[in-house]
This record gives sequence, structure tokens and C-alpha cells, in this order.
Amino acid sequence: MATDNKSKSGNSNKNNKKRKNYLPHNKPVKKGGYPLRPGVEGFFITCDGGREYQAAQEAINVIESFYEELLEGKESKVGQSELPKKPMNKVIKFADSDSSGSDNDDDNADGNNDAQTKEDESTDAIAAGGDGNNGTGVEIKDDVSVEKHTDEKTEKLESNENQETETVEPPVKRQCIQEDARNGVNLSKMADGQSVDKLIEAELAELGDKSKRRFGKLDTGCNGVVFIQMRKKDGDPSPKDIVQHMMSSLASTKKHVSRFLLRVLPVEVSCYTSDEEITRAIKPVIDKYFPVEAQTPHKFAVLYDARANTGVDRTKVIDAVAKSVPSLHKVDLANPDINIVVQVVKTVCLIGVVEKYKELAKYNLRQLTSSDQ
Repeated sequence: MATDNKSKSGNSNKNNKKRKNYLPHNKPVKKGGYPLRPGVEGFFITCDGGREYQAAQEAINVIESFYEELLEGKESKVGQSELPKKPMNKVIKFADSDSSGSDNDDDNADGNNDAQTKEDESTDAIAAGGDGNNGTGVEIKDDVSVEKHTDEKTEKLESNENQETETVEPPVKRQCIQEDARNGVNLSKMADGQSVDKLIEAELAELGDKSKRRFGKLDTGCNGVVFIQMRKKDGDPSPKDIVQHMMSSLASTKKHVSRFLLRVLPVEVSCYTSDEEITRAIKPVIDKYFPVEAQTPHKFAVLYDARANTGVDRTKVIDAVAKSVPSLHKVDLANPDINIVVQVVKTVCLIGVVEKYKELAKYNLRQLTSSDQ
């Protein structure tokens, strides 16, 4: 009996070792991630196979950088408009001064000097002549004139001291406001009375909670495909605006910003892959980019691609999208103004809108930033 138990235990250990060899990197598969689901918006990204994790982290950094660039371009105008238009310095103008203030100051200084010399002469004359007559024979009646001169001098000195003690507001306040506007500080929040420490603590708490982060990774379950979800808030630009700004800037600068990312496409709506769901979900996108009462009709084309799903009919999906567009706008596959991108990943259909698709290397970062383009 003991030998039978040992043989069974030995066989079970061998079977476990064999089973472990079938797992990737001899590690159990992680469960409990955030899978791709309908009702989300964000960015559909293709990458090198086997580099999905690195590509997701890189995509979040790249998207956040271009998001901040686009947001700072909008906030800088608001910050400049909130700055005070008139300077904070105060110019003190004396009541008894005219346009030529510097000349009057010199004249007053000369007058004070003359008065001082006259007073000194009169006092010397009083000290020299006891009978009230000076050496030149001029008669001095009393000390009233000397007292008047001294009183006038003290009054002028007191008035000058009072005027000099008036505080002048330094221009530091305006400089601080300008620096806050340059650094992207929200002046409206500062005006509400919230301190900078509280704002930083709230932002750190928001970053610590994954459910409150603006950009997050969702598991697609497909090799070479990454989806970055955007939790859009009031006033945030749409994924289309961010991707359009990204492609336009990279086309002009030819700057390499990624190692693993290939194609970046915006996703504005997502639903299940059925004709009824696609027709219902795409309606707000059609109303936004293809209005019924448009002055100039748009030429459009539908770009379709499917991954890990062979049961969906390609023509039915394209017809459902094309029929949702008003008849005013026409289909043009050769030179469209707007392209409607439809990406099917397993059972989820991702829909977005792009412009200048062919001119911007089909939104492929590697081809767009290459020297051949």
C-alpha cells in the first residue's frame, strides 16, 4: 500500500510539472484585470507583438504629454485674460506741482537755501547789534520775520515727510499672477480660497485611485493590440482632438516619441458587434460630424478591420455605418474628407472619426516620424 501511494504521488508531481510548462514563462495567468467592454471611449493602439505591457505604459505617457500640450494652449489664453490690464504702480502727483516737477524741486531747493542764508544773516545781525541795528544800518524791528521763516520751513519739511511716507504698491503682485498663468495654475480655483497644498493633495489622491485616473489600460485579449481608456471630464478635449494634435505636431517635428507604438486611433463610442447596436451607438457621432443642415457636404469613407472575430459580416457592418450618415454627405473612397474607423475586437465594436488619414501616414507613428516621409 505504501508503494502504491508513493507511485501515485510521483505521477501527480510529474503531471503538475508538465502542466506548468504549458503556461507562459512558467507562471500562472493573471486574472481580474480590466477587460475591454462596451460603453468606453479612448484610444485603439497597435504595437509590436509581445510588447503589449510596455506599449500600454508608453502610450499613457505619450497621450498625457500631448493632452497637457493641448490643454495648456487653451488655458494660457484664459490666464492672460484674467491678468489686470492697468499697472499696479501708483504715481503720486503733488497738489502744488505742475508739469515740470523736476524744475520746481530744484527751485524749491534753491529757495530754501536762500531763506536759510537770510535767516543766518538776520540772526547774526541780532547777535551783533544790541539796539536792533546791524552793521549796515538796516533796522530790525523784532524776531517775527525769523519765526515766520522757520515756521514755513518746518511746514514744508513735514509736508514732504508725509508725502514720502505714502506707500507705493510694488509690482510683485502682478509678477506672481503672471508666473501662475505661465505655470498653468488654475486661477479660478485659487480665487475660490483653496490653498495650493489642498489642491496637490486632492490631485495625488486622484492619481492614487485607479478608477479616477484620466487614462487607464484595458485588456483587449488580442496580441499586438492595446486600448487606453479616457475618463473624460467637463472641458476636456475629445480623443479625436488629442490624436489629431499628436499627428499634426509629429508630422511637422518628426520627433520620435515611442519605441513600441504603431498606429493610434481615437475611439468615441463602443458597443457590441450587431447591426442594431452599431446603428444606435453611432448616432451621436454622426450628429456631431455629419449634420443634416450643413452648408458644405462632406465626403467620407468607412475603414473596417476585425480581430479575433470571424463571425461578423464585413459588408453588414459597413452598410450599417454608411446608412446612418445623412444623404447630404457622399461616399468617396479615393479622397475622403472624414474617415469613420470601425475596429472589431472580439465581441466589441470600436468607432471613431479621423481626418487626413492618408496624408498623416494612416496615423502610424513609426512611418509618420521616419525620414522618408
